Amino acid sequence: MSDQISVPDEQSDKIRFVLDGEVIEVGNVDPTRTVLQFLREDIYRTGTKEGCAEGDCGACTVVLAELNRDGDDLSLRAINSCIQFLPTLDGKELITVESLDAGGELHPVQKAMVDCHASQCGFCTPGFVMSLFALYKTNANPTRQEIDDALAGNLCRCTGYRPIVDAAKSARDVAAGDDWLRQPFGSQTIPVERVERLQGLRREKSLQLVGQDKSFFAPTSSDELSEILAAHPDATVLAGGTDIGLWVTKQHRELSTIVYTGHVDALNALSVSATHIEIGAAVTLSNAMAVIVELYPDLDELFRRFASPPIRNAGTLGGNIANGSPIGDSMPALMVVGTSLVLRSGVDTREILLDDFYIDYQVNNLQTGEFIESIRIPLPEDNVVLRSHKLSKRFDQDISAVCTAFKLKLEDDRVKSFRMACGGMAVTVRRAFNCEAEIVGRRWNDETLGRAIDALRKDFVPISDMRASAGYRLQATQNLLRRFYLESRGEFTETVYSYGRQG
Repeated sequence: MSDQISVPDEQSDKIRFVLDGEVIEVGNVDPTRTVLQFLREDIYRTGTKEGCAEGDCGACTVVLAELNRDGDDLSLRAINSCIQFLPTLDGKELITVESLDAGGELHPVQKAMVDCHASQCGFCTPGFVMSLFALYKTNANPTRQEIDDALAGNLCRCTGYRPIVDAAKSARDVAAGDDWLRQPFGSQTIPVERVERLQGLRREKSLQLVGQDKSFFAPTSSDELSEILAAHPDATVLAGGTDIGLWVTKQHRELSTIVYTGHVDALNALSVSATHIEIGAAVTLSNAMAVIVELYPDLDELFRRFASPPIRNAGTLGGNIANGSPIGDSMPALMVVGTSLVLRSGVDTREILLDDFYIDYQVNNLQTGEFIESIRIPLPEDNVVLRSHKLSKRFDQDISAVCTAFKLKLEDDRVKSFRMACGGMAVTVRRAFNCEAEIVGRRWNDETLGRAIDALRKDFVPISDMRASAGYRLQATQNLLRRFYLESRGEFTETVYSYGRQG
């Protein structure tokens, strides 16, 4: 494609993004057409593969580059193209495995994969290359833990991970060249031409794709978002698409009106005040979790095990909460620390506790035309023990059978306050109120623990499904409460699992 900076006249009814130095315009498109479909079927870029079509295998991984908050440099992130709707590319640069080609010369990441014998059948290789490319461009000296984390969303069934990890370690040792794409993080200058190209795609009017049967709106302000939702009360609100994408690819739903929150400035804001963390509902999970873990370090393992980097790079905390999965991993921890939600409809806002947000299975407290504007997480309290435990069949990239969270505050060996919340134990994530009542005000000892464990039978009547039986879930939750008890008393010395594996 051309290296010319070519920015067409602004069109509010056409998607505009950059691919290999060229501004691509796409009009008259189904708003739910995925980036993967566009690549493979419309422009015949077949290097990006389709595996699971649900964001689990990583064969479809691509990288997005977009302007940072200051607008003077690029921010890169790996995503799953199989569940990313094409209109969400508007204003961004798309980098595919073909983009890494430099006149037939392998990119340093690709060269390292070859030299380390890290590919056999090759089907998964383009996805691995793109995940490692994102790591190459964002981390100057990744640890083994960071390499493993970067690969958590990519599955390999034939080569195995050792040579792929070796390739990640050695990619920086390969001669890079002058092309910005080939320069590792820390050695490159700001790609001025690329930045200017994306600056030229900034819109004065929001993107609107209005067809006979389907419409897509991408407002840029909360006021505009409120107006659109008032006019289209039955619209599907789209954030990262990591759940809604599956509605289309797996459930084959027809979504007539989509309202995308990713361009709303206020919903992308993130700040820390003297009392709480304020996270806009469209802030990605990756960005939100970085701040949460900095202030709540005991939640580090939980959030590293939350899906995979490509999912966390696209999905949002607000979307995870609004989706209301009964096994949502973020909600138990957020509940026990006292998180609240700011809900908006028109010009009116109201704040409710996350505890009160869920009513029934995927039924929440949002009124017609109302949306989550931000999430407010109180700052950590002093002298509090906080833990969250996820139980799943795999450590990485797996859905929980049970996820628990606990917060305890003692005063003179008596429990001043205690909170427990569970996912996977009911039709919604919920607090264990009967269990809590058996603990608060009593001495923190074996007798109290026994009463609390028995009370969990009153709090939850779990179901049996493909992940776990009802009996297993109840016993596991009781055992996790016992584990927390031992941890809080310093009697459980097993260290929290780390990605710092040997080898």
